[in-house]
Amino acid sequence: MAPLSMLLGLLIASCFTFCLSHQNPKEFALTNPEKSSTKETERKETKAEEKLDTEVLEVFHPTHEWQALRPGQAVPAGSHVRLHLQTGAREVKLQNEDKFRNNLKELKKGKRLDIKSNTYTSQDLKSALAKFKEGAEMDSSKEDQMDNAQDLLSFGGLQVVINGLNSTEPLVKEYAAFVLGAAFSSNPKVQVEAIEGGALQKLLVILATEQPLAAKKKVLFALCSLLRHFPYAQQQFLKLGGLQVLRSLVQEKGTEVLAVRVVTLLYDLVTEKMFAEEEAVLTQETSPEKLQQYRQVHLLPGLREQGWCEITARLLALPEHDAREKVLQTLGAFLVTCRDHYRQNLQLSGTLASLQAEYQALAALELQDGEDEGYFRELLGSINSLLQELR
Repeated sequence: MAPLSMLLGLLIASCFTFCLSHQNPKEFALTNPEKSSTKETERKETKAEEKLDTEVLEVFHPTHEWQALRPGQAVPAGSHVRLHLQTGAREVKLQNEDKFRNNLKELKKGKRLDIKSNTYTSQDLKSALAKFKEGAEMDSSKEDQMDNAQDLLSFGGLQVVINGLNSTEPLVKEYAAFVLGAAFSSNPKVQVEAIEGGALQKLLVILATEQPLAAKKKVLFALCSLLRHFPYAQQQFLKLGGLQVLRSLVQEKGTEVLAVRVVTLLYDLVTEKMFAEEEAVLTQETSPEKLQQYRQVHLLPGLREQGWCEITARLLALPEHDAREKVLQTLGAFLVTCRDHYRQNLQLSGTLASLQAEYQALAALELQDGEDEGYFRELLGSINSLLQELR
Protein backbone atom coordinates (compact mmCIF):
# COMPACT_ATOMS: atom_id res chain seq x y z
CA MET A 1 0.00 0.00 0.00
CA ALA A 2 2.81 2.38 0.80
CA PRO A 3 4.26 2.12 -2.73
CA LEU A 4 0.86 2.93 -4.13
CA SER A 5 0.56 5.96 -1.86
CA MET A 6 3.99 7.15 -2.98
CA LEU A 7 3.04 6.62 -6.59
CA LEU A 8 -0.23 8.48 -6.19
CA GLY A 9 1.60 11.32 -4.49
CA LEU A 10 3.94 11.66 -7.46
CA LEU A 11 1.04 11.51 -9.88
CA ILE A 12 -0.90 14.17 -8.01
CA ALA A 13 2.16 16.42 -7.98
CA SER A 14 2.67 16.24 -11.72
CA CYS A 15 -1.03 16.38 -12.59
CA PHE A 16 -1.88 19.30 -10.33
CA THR A 17 1.01 21.30 -11.80
CA PHE A 18 -0.34 20.66 -15.30
CA CYS A 19 -3.78 21.80 -14.19
CA LEU A 20 -2.48 25.07 -12.77
CA SER A 21 -0.11 25.81 -15.65
CA HIS A 22 -2.67 25.20 -18.39
CA GLN A 23 -5.74 26.92 -16.98
CA ASN A 24 -7.60 29.02 -19.55
CA PRO A 25 -7.74 32.56 -18.16
CA LYS A 26 -10.50 33.49 -20.61
CA GLU A 27 -12.89 30.70 -19.73
CA PHE A 28 -15.07 32.82 -17.48
CA ALA A 29 -13.71 36.21 -18.49
CA LEU A 30 -17.07 37.96 -18.51
CA THR A 31 -17.96 37.04 -14.97
CA ASN A 32 -18.10 39.94 -12.52
CA PRO A 33 -17.57 38.73 -8.93
CA GLU A 34 -19.05 41.92 -7.52
CA LYS A 35 -22.28 41.41 -9.43
CA SER A 36 -22.70 37.64 -9.16
CA SER A 37 -23.42 35.56 -6.09
CA THR A 38 -22.83 32.31 -7.95
CA LYS A 39 -19.26 33.26 -8.85
CA GLU A 40 -18.39 33.56 -5.18
CA THR A 41 -20.37 30.43 -4.35
CA GLU A 42 -18.58 28.34 -6.96
CA ARG A 43 -15.22 29.72 -5.84
CA LYS A 44 -15.97 28.67 -2.26
CA GLU A 45 -17.26 25.29 -3.42
CA THR A 46 -14.16 24.64 -5.50
CA LYS A 47 -11.88 25.68 -2.66
CA ALA A 48 -13.78 23.46 -0.26
CA GLU A 49 -13.75 20.53 -2.65
CA GLU A 50 -10.01 20.73 -3.19
CA LYS A 51 -9.21 21.28 0.48
CA LEU A 52 -8.36 18.14 2.40
CA ASP A 53 -10.73 17.01 5.08
CA THR A 54 -9.32 18.47 8.29
CA GLU A 55 -11.42 16.27 10.52
CA VAL A 56 -9.28 14.47 13.10
CA LEU A 57 -9.77 10.74 12.61
CA GLU A 58 -8.99 7.99 15.07
CA VAL A 59 -5.96 6.15 13.75
CA PHE A 60 -6.19 2.37 13.85
CA HIS A 61 -2.96 0.57 14.89
CA PRO A 62 -2.92 -2.84 13.17
CA THR A 63 -0.96 -5.89 14.28
CA HIS A 64 -0.05 -9.10 12.44
CA GLU A 65 -3.47 -10.54 13.38
CA TRP A 66 -6.80 -9.64 11.76
CA GLN A 67 -8.76 -7.07 13.80
CA ALA A 68 -12.17 -5.49 13.18
CA LEU A 69 -12.13 -1.88 11.95
CA ARG A 70 -14.67 0.46 13.54
CA PRO A 71 -16.43 3.18 11.49
CA GLY A 72 -14.42 6.41 11.27
CA GLN A 73 -11.04 4.82 11.95
CA ALA A 74 -8.20 5.71 9.58
CA VAL A 75 -6.17 2.86 8.09
CA PRO A 76 -2.39 3.47 8.00
CA ALA A 77 -0.56 2.88 4.73
CA GLY A 78 1.03 -0.56 4.57
CA SER A 79 -2.01 -2.40 5.98
CA HIS A 80 -4.10 -5.24 4.58
CA VAL A 81 -7.87 -4.67 4.54
CA ARG A 82 -10.49 -7.35 3.92
CA LEU A 83 -14.26 -7.78 4.30
CA HIS A 84 -15.38 -10.56 6.65
CA LEU A 85 -18.10 -12.37 4.71
CA GLN A 86 -19.91 -13.69 7.79
CA THR A 87 -19.98 -10.56 9.94
CA GLY A 88 -19.81 -7.93 7.19
CA ALA A 89 -17.11 -6.07 9.14
CA ARG A 90 -13.89 -4.74 7.64
CA GLU A 91 -10.76 -6.27 9.14
CA VAL A 92 -7.18 -5.00 9.08
CA LYS A 93 -3.72 -6.36 9.75
CA LEU A 94 -0.12 -5.48 8.91
CA GLN A 95 1.10 -6.78 5.58
CA ASN A 96 4.15 -8.99 5.28
CA GLU A 97 7.28 -6.84 5.71
CA ASP A 98 9.33 -8.78 3.17
CA LYS A 99 6.64 -8.39 0.51
CA PHE A 100 6.37 -4.68 1.31
CA ARG A 101 10.11 -4.16 0.93
CA ASN A 102 10.18 -6.13 -2.33
CA ASN A 103 7.39 -4.02 -3.77
CA LEU A 104 9.26 -0.85 -2.87
CA LYS A 105 12.44 -2.17 -4.48
CA GLU A 106 10.57 -2.95 -7.68
CA LEU A 107 9.15 0.56 -7.72
CA LYS A 108 12.62 2.11 -7.34
CA LYS A 109 13.95 -0.06 -10.18
CA GLY A 110 11.33 1.41 -12.48
CA LYS A 111 9.30 -1.79 -12.94
CA ARG A 112 5.56 -1.69 -13.48
CA LEU A 113 3.35 -2.13 -10.45
CA ASP A 114 0.99 -5.05 -10.13
CA ILE A 115 -2.11 -2.89 -9.96
CA LYS A 116 -4.34 -5.85 -9.13
CA SER A 117 -2.43 -7.01 -6.06
CA ASN A 118 -3.04 -4.01 -3.80
CA THR A 119 -5.88 -1.75 -2.77
CA TYR A 120 -5.92 1.71 -1.26
CA THR A 121 -8.34 3.69 0.82
CA SER A 122 -9.52 7.28 0.79
CA GLN A 123 -7.06 7.94 3.61
CA ASP A 124 -4.17 6.88 1.34
CA LEU A 125 -5.26 9.36 -1.29
CA LYS A 126 -5.72 12.08 1.32
CA SER A 127 -2.21 11.48 2.64
CA ALA A 128 -0.72 11.52 -0.84
CA LEU A 129 -2.52 14.75 -1.73
CA ALA A 130 -1.48 16.36 1.56
CA LYS A 131 2.18 15.51 0.97
CA PHE A 132 1.98 16.97 -2.51
CA LYS A 133 0.45 20.22 -1.29
CA GLU A 134 3.20 20.57 1.32
CA GLY A 135 5.93 20.23 -1.31
CA ALA A 136 4.29 21.78 -4.36
CA GLU A 137 5.74 25.23 -3.72
CA MET A 138 9.24 23.85 -3.25
CA ASP A 139 9.59 22.60 -6.82
CA SER A 140 7.78 24.54 -9.53
CA SER A 141 9.95 23.35 -12.44
CA LYS A 142 7.68 22.34 -15.33
CA GLU A 143 10.45 20.21 -16.87
CA ASP A 144 10.81 18.13 -13.67
CA GLN A 145 7.04 17.72 -13.47
CA MET A 146 6.93 16.50 -17.09
CA ASP A 147 9.62 13.93 -16.25
CA ASN A 148 7.51 12.74 -13.31
CA ALA A 149 4.51 12.29 -15.58
CA GLN A 150 6.48 10.20 -18.08
CA ASP A 151 7.84 8.02 -15.27
CA LEU A 152 4.36 7.51 -13.87
CA LEU A 153 3.03 6.44 -17.24
CA SER A 154 5.81 3.86 -17.53
CA PHE A 155 5.08 2.62 -13.99
CA GLY A 156 1.41 2.10 -14.82
CA GLY A 157 0.46 4.76 -12.27
CA LEU A 158 -2.23 6.29 -14.46
CA GLN A 159 -4.07 2.97 -14.63
CA VAL A 160 -3.90 2.68 -10.84
CA VAL A 161 -5.81 5.94 -10.49
CA ILE A 162 -8.25 5.03 -13.28
CA ASN A 163 -9.02 1.82 -11.40
CA GLY A 164 -9.73 3.95 -8.35
CA LEU A 165 -12.93 5.03 -10.10
CA ASN A 166 -14.24 1.51 -9.48
CA SER A 167 -13.84 1.85 -5.71
CA THR A 168 -16.85 1.41 -3.45
CA GLU A 169 -15.61 4.33 -1.33
CA PRO A 170 -17.02 7.65 -2.62
CA LEU A 171 -13.97 9.59 -1.40
CA VAL A 172 -11.63 7.36 -3.39
CA LYS A 173 -13.69 8.01 -6.51
CA GLU A 174 -13.68 11.72 -5.75
CA TYR A 175 -9.92 12.04 -5.28
CA ALA A 176 -9.14 9.72 -8.19
CA ALA A 177 -11.36 11.82 -10.48
CA PHE A 178 -9.68 15.03 -9.32
CA VAL A 179 -6.20 13.62 -10.04
CA LEU A 180 -7.31 12.41 -13.46
CA GLY A 181 -8.90 15.73 -14.34
CA ALA A 182 -5.67 17.53 -13.53
CA ALA A 183 -3.63 14.96 -15.48
CA PHE A 184 -5.78 15.20 -18.61
CA SER A 185 -5.62 19.00 -18.90
CA SER A 186 -3.65 19.95 -22.04
CA ASN A 187 -1.78 16.63 -21.99
CA PRO A 188 -2.61 14.63 -25.16
CA LYS A 189 -0.44 11.64 -24.26
CA VAL A 190 -2.21 11.18 -20.94
CA GLN A 191 -5.58 11.62 -22.64
CA VAL A 192 -4.76 8.84 -25.12
CA GLU A 193 -3.55 6.53 -22.36
CA ALA A 194 -6.74 7.24 -20.40
CA ILE A 195 -9.01 6.36 -23.33
CA GLU A 196 -7.13 3.11 -23.86
CA GLY A 197 -7.35 2.42 -20.13
CA GLY A 198 -11.16 2.67 -20.07
CA ALA A 199 -11.38 5.96 -18.19
CA LEU A 200 -14.19 7.38 -20.33
CA GLN A 201 -16.53 4.45 -19.68
CA LYS A 202 -15.86 4.55 -15.94
CA LEU A 203 -16.51 8.29 -15.72
CA LEU A 204 -19.82 7.97 -17.56
CA VAL A 205 -20.93 5.08 -15.34
CA ILE A 206 -20.39 7.19 -12.22
CA LEU A 207 -22.34 10.11 -13.69
CA ALA A 208 -25.16 7.76 -14.69
CA THR A 209 -25.55 6.13 -11.27
CA GLU A 210 -26.47 7.33 -7.81
CA GLN A 211 -23.40 8.98 -6.29
CA PRO A 212 -22.68 11.85 -3.86
CA LEU A 213 -22.79 15.28 -5.49
CA ALA A 214 -19.16 15.99 -4.54
CA ALA A 215 -18.00 12.88 -6.39
CA LYS A 216 -20.02 13.78 -9.47
CA LYS A 217 -18.51 17.28 -9.51
CA LYS A 218 -15.00 15.84 -9.63
CA VAL A 219 -15.99 13.23 -12.21
CA LEU A 220 -17.54 15.90 -14.42
CA PHE A 221 -14.31 17.90 -14.09
CA ALA A 222 -12.33 14.85 -15.23
CA LEU A 223 -14.72 14.24 -18.14
CA CYS A 224 -14.42 17.87 -19.30
CA SER A 225 -10.62 17.68 -19.19
CA LEU A 226 -10.62 14.40 -21.12
CA LEU A 227 -12.90 15.62 -23.91
CA ARG A 228 -11.54 19.10 -24.54
CA HIS A 229 -9.21 19.34 -27.57
CA PHE A 230 -9.45 15.57 -28.11
CA PRO A 231 -11.84 14.84 -31.00
CA TYR A 232 -11.35 11.08 -30.87
CA ALA A 233 -12.52 11.05 -27.23
CA GLN A 234 -15.49 13.18 -28.26
CA GLN A 235 -16.42 10.59 -30.90
CA GLN A 236 -16.30 7.82 -28.30
CA PHE A 237 -18.29 9.95 -25.88
CA LEU A 238 -21.12 10.21 -28.40
CA LYS A 239 -20.97 6.50 -29.24
CA LEU A 240 -21.21 5.57 -25.56
CA GLY A 241 -24.34 7.68 -25.09
CA GLY A 242 -22.60 10.52 -23.29
CA LEU A 243 -25.23 13.09 -24.24
CA GLN A 244 -27.95 10.92 -22.73
CA VAL A 245 -25.93 10.56 -19.52
CA LEU A 246 -25.46 14.33 -19.24
CA ARG A 247 -29.13 14.94 -20.03
CA SER A 248 -30.20 12.71 -17.15
CA LEU A 249 -27.65 14.40 -14.91
CA VAL A 250 -28.92 17.95 -15.47
CA GLN A 251 -32.53 16.87 -15.04
CA GLU A 252 -31.92 15.57 -11.51
CA LYS A 253 -33.08 17.73 -8.63
CA GLY A 254 -30.41 19.77 -6.89
CA THR A 255 -27.89 19.57 -9.75
CA GLU A 256 -28.11 23.17 -10.98
CA VAL A 257 -24.38 23.71 -10.43
CA LEU A 258 -23.62 20.65 -12.52
CA ALA A 259 -26.08 21.76 -15.19
CA VAL A 260 -24.21 25.03 -15.73
CA ARG A 261 -20.92 23.16 -15.99
CA VAL A 262 -22.43 20.73 -18.48
CA VAL A 263 -23.71 23.46 -20.82
CA THR A 264 -20.32 25.16 -20.56
CA LEU A 265 -18.69 21.91 -21.68
CA LEU A 266 -21.09 21.57 -24.60
CA TYR A 267 -20.40 25.18 -25.60
CA ASP A 268 -16.66 24.48 -25.56
CA LEU A 269 -17.03 21.34 -27.69
CA VAL A 270 -19.23 23.08 -30.28
CA THR A 271 -16.95 26.12 -30.60
CA GLU A 272 -13.84 23.92 -30.70
CA LYS A 273 -15.08 22.29 -33.88
CA MET A 274 -16.06 25.67 -35.36
CA PHE A 275 -12.59 27.07 -34.68
CA ALA A 276 -10.98 24.01 -36.28
CA GLU A 277 -13.02 24.62 -39.43
CA GLU A 278 -12.15 28.33 -39.46
CA GLU A 279 -8.47 27.61 -38.95
CA ALA A 280 -8.50 25.20 -41.88
CA VAL A 281 -10.01 27.90 -44.11
CA LEU A 282 -7.46 30.51 -43.03
CA THR A 283 -4.52 28.15 -43.55
CA GLN A 284 -6.06 26.68 -46.73
CA GLU A 285 -5.63 23.17 -45.37
CA THR A 286 -8.55 21.05 -46.57
CA SER A 287 -7.71 17.72 -45.01
CA PRO A 288 -5.46 17.97 -41.93
CA GLU A 289 -5.78 14.95 -39.67
CA LYS A 290 -7.22 16.84 -36.70
CA LEU A 291 -9.84 18.56 -38.85
CA GLN A 292 -10.91 15.20 -40.26
CA GLN A 293 -11.30 13.92 -36.70
CA TYR A 294 -13.46 16.88 -35.75
CA ARG A 295 -15.64 16.31 -38.82
CA GLN A 296 -16.44 12.86 -37.47
CA VAL A 297 -17.78 14.38 -34.23
CA HIS A 298 -21.48 14.82 -35.05
CA LEU A 299 -22.26 16.79 -31.94
CA LEU A 300 -24.85 19.33 -33.09
CA PRO A 301 -27.23 16.75 -34.62
CA GLY A 302 -26.93 14.71 -31.44
CA LEU A 303 -27.73 17.72 -29.28
CA ARG A 304 -30.90 18.39 -31.26
CA GLU A 305 -31.99 14.74 -31.17
CA GLN A 306 -31.40 14.48 -27.41
CA GLY A 307 -33.49 17.56 -26.61
CA TRP A 308 -30.67 19.90 -25.65
CA CYS A 309 -32.30 22.85 -27.45
CA GLU A 310 -35.13 22.76 -24.92
CA ILE A 311 -32.95 21.86 -21.92
CA THR A 312 -30.58 24.77 -22.51
CA ALA A 313 -33.44 27.22 -23.04
CA ARG A 314 -34.96 26.22 -19.68
CA LEU A 315 -31.68 26.82 -17.87
CA LEU A 316 -31.84 30.50 -18.82
CA ALA A 317 -34.37 30.89 -16.01
CA LEU A 318 -31.64 30.30 -13.40
CA PRO A 319 -31.40 33.29 -11.02
CA GLU A 320 -27.60 33.78 -10.99
CA HIS A 321 -26.11 36.24 -13.45
CA ASP A 322 -23.03 34.20 -14.34
CA ALA A 323 -25.17 31.09 -14.90
CA ARG A 324 -27.31 33.09 -17.33
CA GLU A 325 -24.15 34.35 -19.02
CA LYS A 326 -22.94 30.82 -19.72
CA VAL A 327 -26.37 29.70 -20.89
CA LEU A 328 -26.62 32.69 -23.25
CA GLN A 329 -23.25 31.78 -24.74
CA THR A 330 -24.41 28.21 -25.28
CA LEU A 331 -27.72 29.30 -26.82
CA GLY A 332 -25.74 31.34 -29.33
CA ALA A 333 -23.48 28.39 -30.16
CA PHE A 334 -26.52 26.12 -30.67
CA LEU A 335 -28.29 28.56 -33.01
CA VAL A 336 -27.16 26.77 -36.14
CA THR A 337 -29.13 23.67 -35.15
CA CYS A 338 -31.73 25.02 -32.68
CA ARG A 339 -32.88 28.22 -34.38
CA ASP A 340 -36.34 26.92 -35.39
CA HIS A 341 -36.91 25.41 -31.95
CA TYR A 342 -35.99 28.67 -30.23
CA ARG A 343 -38.30 30.69 -32.46
CA GLN A 344 -41.23 28.43 -31.57
CA ASN A 345 -40.43 28.36 -27.86
CA LEU A 346 -42.80 30.90 -26.29
CA GLN A 347 -41.32 30.37 -22.83
CA LEU A 348 -37.87 31.26 -24.13
CA SER A 349 -39.23 34.39 -25.80
CA GLY A 350 -40.82 35.49 -22.53
CA THR A 351 -37.66 34.79 -20.54
CA LEU A 352 -35.52 36.77 -22.99
CA ALA A 353 -37.90 39.73 -22.88
CA SER A 354 -37.90 39.71 -19.08
CA LEU A 355 -34.10 39.51 -18.92
CA GLN A 356 -33.79 42.29 -21.48
CA ALA A 357 -35.81 44.62 -19.25
CA GLU A 358 -33.87 43.56 -16.14
CA TYR A 359 -30.45 44.13 -17.69
CA GLN A 360 -31.47 47.41 -19.28
CA ALA A 361 -32.12 48.71 -15.78
CA LEU A 362 -28.90 47.26 -14.37
CA ALA A 363 -26.86 48.56 -17.31
CA ALA A 364 -28.33 52.04 -16.72
CA LEU A 365 -27.13 51.90 -13.12
CA GLU A 366 -23.66 50.94 -14.34
CA LEU A 367 -23.61 53.96 -16.61
CA GLN A 368 -24.56 56.18 -13.67
CA ASP A 369 -21.55 54.75 -11.81
CA GLY A 370 -19.29 55.62 -14.75
CA GLU A 371 -18.94 52.08 -16.11
CA ASP A 372 -19.21 52.46 -19.88
CA GLU A 373 -18.41 48.80 -20.59
CA GLY A 374 -19.96 47.16 -17.54
CA TYR A 375 -20.79 43.52 -16.93
CA PHE A 376 -24.56 43.96 -17.23
CA ARG A 377 -24.13 45.97 -20.42
CA GLU A 378 -22.31 42.98 -21.92
CA LEU A 379 -25.09 40.62 -20.84
CA LEU A 380 -27.66 42.98 -22.33
CA GLY A 381 -25.69 42.95 -25.58
CA SER A 382 -25.77 39.14 -25.65
CA ILE A 383 -29.55 39.13 -25.13
CA ASN A 384 -30.12 41.75 -27.83
CA SER A 385 -27.96 39.80 -30.28
CA LEU A 386 -29.86 36.59 -29.60
CA LEU A 387 -33.22 38.31 -30.01
CA GLN A 388 -32.03 39.80 -33.28
CA GLU A 389 -31.04 36.35 -34.54
CA LEU A 390 -34.44 34.91 -33.65
CA ARG A 391 -36.54 37.51 -35.50
